[in-house]
Amino acid sequence: MPYQVRSQDWLARHARSQPRTIALLDLGSGREFTYAMLNDRAERLAAVLGETFGIVAGDRLAILSENTSNIFEVQFACWKLGAAYVPLNWRLARPELEFIVRDCTPKLLFHDAVREGVAAALASSCDIASRICWHGATAGTPTAPTAPTTGTADVADYEHLLAGASSFGSGMRRAVENTHETLACVMYTSGTTGHPKGAMITHGGMVWNLLSATAPFAFRTGMVNLTILPQFHIGGINAFANPAFHYGGTNILMRAFDPAGTLDVLADHRYGVTHFLAVPSNYLFMSQHPRFETATFPTLVTAGIGGAPTPMALLETWAAKGVVLQQGYGMTESAATISAQSKADAVRKVGSIGTPLLHLEHRIVDENGTDVAPGTVGELWVRAPNISPGYWNRPDANADSFTGDWFHTGDAIREDEEGALYILDRWKDMYISGGENVYPAEVENVLYAIEGVAEAAVIGVADARWGEVGKAVIVLKTGAVLQEAEVIRFCGEQLAKFKVPKTVDFVQELPHNATGKILKREIRANLEKTPTCS
Repeated sequence: MPYQVRSQDWLARHARSQPRTIALLDLGSGREFTYAMLNDRAERLAAVLGETFGIVAGDRLAILSENTSNIFEVQFACWKLGAAYVPLNWRLARPELEFIVRDCTPKLLFHDAVREGVAAALASSCDIASRICWHGATAGTPTAPTAPTTGTADVADYEHLLAGASSFGSGMRRAVENTHETLACVMYTSGTTGHPKGAMITHGGMVWNLLSATAPFAFRTGMVNLTILPQFHIGGINAFANPAFHYGGTNILMRAFDPAGTLDVLADHRYGVTHFLAVPSNYLFMSQHPRFETATFPTLVTAGIGGAPTPMALLETWAAKGVVLQQGYGMTESAATISAQSKADAVRKVGSIGTPLLHLEHRIVDENGTDVAPGTVGELWVRAPNISPGYWNRPDANADSFTGDWFHTGDAIREDEEGALYILDRWKDMYISGGENVYPAEVENVLYAIEGVAEAAVIGVADARWGEVGKAVIVLKTGAVLQEAEVIRFCGEQLAKFKVPKTVDFVQELPHNATGKILKREIRANLEKTPTCS
């Protein structure tokens, strides 16, 4: 039966209505694809997956690779088949990856040539029948299939398979009718505590997320989005790449974040970047680069920031360059977004994470799940059509994270009289000092105002008198000199006494995950566990 364009297949629809529009520019390989070209490649891949590898609706396919246009091709090919893809965090250790692969049981593993060894080991230990490697992805030309390695899965070359594939519309396969409940992706959380959990993201979750975020972030036809976040992270696919595909815009993809390279692309009117999202550390590193002083951003419409609490000083630094950073808040389980600032509120309500999305309900509750009074800090619970229906194969995690259809975000939030939300910290990162709740992000915001501080993190440590006290861990800017007493004195002038860090450690660098979030669990692991004496 000839392939029919369906409402869920954004790529095929744009290939028909605007075939010559540039859909994707991969800066890592230099390859450029129109919607007609990208859809053709995705359809050929779908045909190969179905006819050669037996992939059917409901199957899962894993990807272990740095950013590449091929990952988006796999995404759209999976959706044409009704299958789901599982992007793997390539920075994880092999045992961590094995846990994820055994949990989601993919039938096929895509990977780049750099991770050939890890991919072979995963295929062998986790019984994956076949692997597909994009050896020729950089040049976009087919190469001879790789010979299978003894004891591992058969290996095929990505470009070689596409070159020999028939079109998906050749009549050999009936199109799958996806619904909003169809699983589109399983994305594993960063695993900051315990084993990673696979958040199930549906087609409906994808659509409702981008529709609800359209107004605050000005998604539209003709938008040009620059993606620097890794594609194994929700920000690398849904903020704002998939919204750009949905509206028939253009995506520009970087292999990995580079401060100078990112500034160059944003400043070049020939690229015409209108939309960009990054985490605070990305904006921080760009602002500290020498090119930032003379950089301009002539075509930028929306500069989103999220993923971690944002220091006020960083917002002010970019505002001085004429760039209003619109704070958004979300997570993997929300298919990206829960709340967002409008551009007007980004100026009027500096420090807020915006108001909840249009089609989202929210509650702020205490530790017993009881709604708190307005203005009181509590944990944010949400429910909406973009929220994950649960975790793959983890009824225990579902029981901990959901009360009915209310999802527990784990974040400490307060709401002002106009409905704007303010994130204090991760609910679990809060510590109690002398009976008072302390939210590290509030203290970190003050630390960033100190001249010479490049990065800062605050954690609670045991104290014989107060139960817990704060410890500040600071990275200094090059050439800066700062003493512990100066830091404590400055904080004492800005904060209540119980919030002031008791001690300060100066370090060369802070540990980050792949998206730039500071890993406080690793900071704690590197510190001595002995109580601080008062």
